[in-house]
Amino acid sequence: MNTFKILGLLLTYPKEPLLDAVGSFKALFESEDLLTKSQIRSLQPLLESYASGDLISLQEEYVNTFDRGRNHCLYLFEHIHGESRDRGAAMVDMKDMYAEKGLIISSNELPDYLPLFLEYLSFCELDEAIEMLADAIDVIATIGAHLAKADSEFAHIFNVLEHMPSIKVDKKKVALAVKNAPKDPETFEELDKEWEETPAFANDETDCNNCSVYKQDSDNAQNLFSGDIQ
Repeated sequence: MNTFKILGLLLTYPKEPLLDAVGSFKALFESEDLLTKSQIRSLQPLLESYASGDLISLQEEYVNTFDRGRNHCLYLFEHIHGESRDRGAAMVDMKDMYAEKGLIISSNELPDYLPLFLEYLSFCELDEAIEMLADAIDVIATIGAHLAKADSEFAHIFNVLEHMPSIKVDKKKVALAVKNAPKDPETFEELDKEWEETPAFANDETDCNNCSVYKQDSDNAQNLFSGDIQ
């Protein structure tokens, strides 16, 4: 289902190829029939802003949205494990899960990057993709709730994921996570302090700008997202 990949691409750092292709996304959503007409309409303002917006402005908005604090962070295990060693082990398990599907990610990407996870789902049969999405949905819904609170157009992507067939969000768990979340930094000094901890992979340079980093070589779903949301 390319619908998952397209939703992931809309969460990557805007570049010219994405802006050039965005005009075809609505037709693709309609052709695959995974999203309802109402869900597609909810994404239309974001699609239109990408189709007609200035690239530099879109890039600035993206950075302001996703790089100014952890509440909007697109690395899923950040919201479960933070900087603990458990995050590193979960990364290895997730990478192995991708490899079982014959998908090897490049060394400069982390496997818990949400656009990458959504692209992985596009390689799965629909039932398996929904099962994997259901495992991660409380974390995804928490990020979406923070974005909705900030009145971000990106929140519509998360709302679409939350309302796919058979997906059920633990609303109490998400509400508690949002309530207990730290306040996002408002100054560069506060931002530097928040991100001063050593990343889970200290020697790994992560490129968030490329969603399509798979090399296909060969199925097995497992819940990697259990635990309290931070």
